Amino acid sequence: MTRSRVAGLALTGAILVEVAATLSLKAAIVQPLWYVAVVAGYATAFALLAVCLRAGMPVGVAYAIWGACGVFLTALLAALIFGEMLTPIMAVGMALIIGGVLFVEAGHRSKPADAS
Repeated sequence: MTRSRVAGLALTGAILVEVAATLSLKAAIVQPLWYVAVVAGYATAFALLAVCLRAGMPVGVAYAIWGACGVFLTALLAALIFGEMLTPIMAVGMALIIGGVLFVEAGHRSKPADAS
């Protein structure tokens, strides 16, 4: 398995586990046993993020993708699971965050001009 594939899979896992931990935090308000899932989820998410970085993904790119996907999935799932509000203005904000990540990724992929 290539390093970029390992990085991508680890980042995907980190995103999914972090979103689950965040949603568990909401559930823990009513049922404190969910705090176990919160702590385990965040610890696992950070461990997977470390694997991603060790595999060579730049921290700025990894964090941008993690943050944008986390915001998007958490807001969407909170609306579906907990009935939280998701307005058109919030959707525009989430689209802007995702657009920002695309700029970060594009900036990472572009080569700077030769200074010599």
